[in-house]
Amino acid sequence: MKDKIKKIDITFHFTFLNVVFVIVFISLFFLFLFVPKIHLKGDYVVDININSKYVDEGVNFKKKIKTISNVNTSKLGSYEVRYVYKDKIFKYNLKRIVNVKDKEAPKIVLEGDKNQYYCPNGTYEELGYKAYDNVDKDVTSKVKVEKDDDRIIYTVKDSSNNKSQVIRKIIKKDVEAPIISLNGDDNIFLEVNGTYIEENVTVKDNCDLDTKLSITNNIDNTKVGDYTVTYEVKDKSNNKSEIMRNVKIREPLKSNTIYLTFDDGPRDGTTDVILDILKEKNVKATFFVTMNGSDSLIKRIVDEGHSIGIHTASHRYDLIYASIDNYFNDLNQVENRIYNITGVHSKLVRFPGGSSNTISKKYSEGIMSTLTRDLLNKGYQYYDWNVDSGDASFANSSTKLYNNVINNLSHDKYNVILMHDTKTYTRDALSKIIDYALSNGYSFDSIDINSMPIRQKLNN
Repeated sequence: MKDKIKKIDITFHFTFLNVVFVIVFISLFFLFLFVPKIHLKGDYVVDININSKYVDEGVNFKKKIKTISNVNTSKLGSYEVRYVYKDKIFKYNLKRIVNVKDKEAPKIVLEGDKNQYYCPNGTYEELGYKAYDNVDKDVTSKVKVEKDDDRIIYTVKDSSNNKSQVIRKIIKKDVEAPIISLNGDDNIFLEVNGTYIEENVTVKDNCDLDTKLSITNNIDNTKVGDYTVTYEVKDKSNNKSEIMRNVKIREPLKSNTIYLTFDDGPRDGTTDVILDILKEKNVKATFFVTMNGSDSLIKRIVDEGHSIGIHTASHRYDLIYASIDNYFNDLNQVENRIYNITGVHSKLVRFPGGSSNTISKKYSEGIMSTLTRDLLNKGYQYYDWNVDSGDASFANSSTKLYNNVINNLSHDKYNVILMHDTKTYTRDALSKIIDYALSNGYSFDSIDINSMPIRQKLNN
């Protein structure tokens, strides 16, 4: 009987445990079903480069969650991003580790080329280098330089052990041509039968003290024309340079001769009358024209055998002498006008204010020195004067103008007279001036591209 009771107790106890287990299992099962599920998107540990932008991937969770972060991408270190969720039953606290690291190697910048040549008879001299790091800044002092046969190896590490290396190849070979510079002017003017005097050149070479120079020219000083002197130099490695000088043979201006030159026109009412007077007296002159006046006057100047040259389109010193480009843009307008009306490509030029003007210095220091050289190199010729009629200044009547001109004439020189065909008193005095000159043994002529230029001293 006792054994039977014991068996019943054991069975009952076993059944009770089963029930408890089942209850716990069911509870856990339902807890698993209904508990909020939350986990990280992306990796638990994230490495990013310093000063880059950190974009957090967040978590997989539909409900609102609080994100707490102390990530500072501008400072090296290890940081945490925490994700916190809490309701009446559940509380979660997940985290992600963000490591801000320096993953960028320094940059080495070489002075000169990566392939560097040096003289066969010399030694390579370091051209220099600089190194910069995104964190350590200037790390030039940390660069290690090693020479390996025909290479220079530059290596640098930053404080995070990021490493950069650059190689420069050095080649024992002279590849640079000698440098030639002319002694004297680029453009030499000589009268017919004049003697050309060679001013030679200065030669510099990076490797050789002794270079071979040859000079050739095609000058014929008996004929008007444009000629060249060619200078060729070679170094010991056969590198060659060449430069040329222009030699212009021109007809001399004649003494006891008057060259009437008129600026600023044409102008209806003055230029046409001046042309009438010149035609009547059978005198040729030179007109440096602008964009003013009628086209018919431009055409008449050429048709009646006078020389025509370029003066200025605007006559605004502040504009034309502000830059080289401004000057040539102004000049080209007048040159095109002359060609479109007459078919003549004039290369005669007179600077506003003359080549010796000082007002240009107000707008561009040294511009006249550059302009005069550039004009000649482009095939133009500029002409100044040696007799100023005064009609743009003090000679403001025909009588004053007449007296000033005849008092400054000379039989012992050529007389290039500056006048302005826009002035009424110039128009009114011209006939009387011509009559005086002819009765006193002077002759008249015009200037053209074959005439020896008269040039004043540059002051800017």
